[in-house]
Amino acid sequence: MLSKRVIVCLDVRDGILTKGIKFKGNLDIGDPVEAARRYYEDGADEIVFYDITASAEQRSIFLSVVNRVASEIFIPFSVGGGISTVSRMRDVLLAGAEKVSLNSAAVRAPSLIEEGAAAFGNQAVVLGLDAKKVPLSTKCPSGYEVVIDGGRTPTGLDALKWAQRAVSLGIGEICLNSIDADGTKNGYEINLTSLISSQVEVPVIASGGAGEPKHLYEALTDGQASAALIASIVHYNEYSIEEIKDYLKDKGLAVRPPWRPQEK
Repeated sequence: MLSKRVIVCLDVRDGILTKGIKFKGNLDIGDPVEAARRYYEDGADEIVFYDITASAEQRSIFLSVVNRVASEIFIPFSVGGGISTVSRMRDVLLAGAEKVSLNSAAVRAPSLIEEGAAAFGNQAVVLGLDAKKVPLSTKCPSGYEVVIDGGRTPTGLDALKWAQRAVSLGIGEICLNSIDADGTKNGYEINLTSLISSQVEVPVIASGGAGEPKHLYEALTDGQASAALIASIVHYNEYSIEEIKDYLKDKGLAVRPPWRPQEK
């Protein structure tokens, strides 16, 4: 059985770690570099870094922060926000990230996925997919619409159709975020997670809504996700990564043991 991953999300605005609810009301909560180091030492399997206003502000990601985070951790590190060219993807990877996450730019120019996968490999290109529940329609038969620019711009794209198209273009992994559940701590959107996970042949990371370890278990079992993204519950010290992994292990899931620094 493949180990399920626990991934910590760092939303960054103006170089500061921040957190909101349903992509609104963000509060600054600390230094992303210090947070990345702490979560690495606490046993996170991966770190995801999002510059949450880069796309909406039509600017490039803060490479200096990426470089600083990469120098502090030694686990896979994915970066997204304002990445709209292959050249910028290269810059982010050279700054120390293992993966780049494409979201708004990929919707506007799907060929970016193909170009990135050809240049760096499918495993280095992640689709960031932010979805919002909408009434069923011929345009959105899944009942979920893709929203870009940090939750600001509805696209009319059906989330499942877009996920499948992105995979056909070369995406190696999908980070699936429910805007409706984001930051609520009421649990992941299991229907959305299961819908996408069961219909694509790449790993899906469940994102948005974790409030307790049980929610991760639900996403990784009923939701069929390969990994679960967490933020608020560790940012506010409600649970440690070790507690979360112990819970998942006790429930019968295979998880990687928390990393521990070697004693000097």
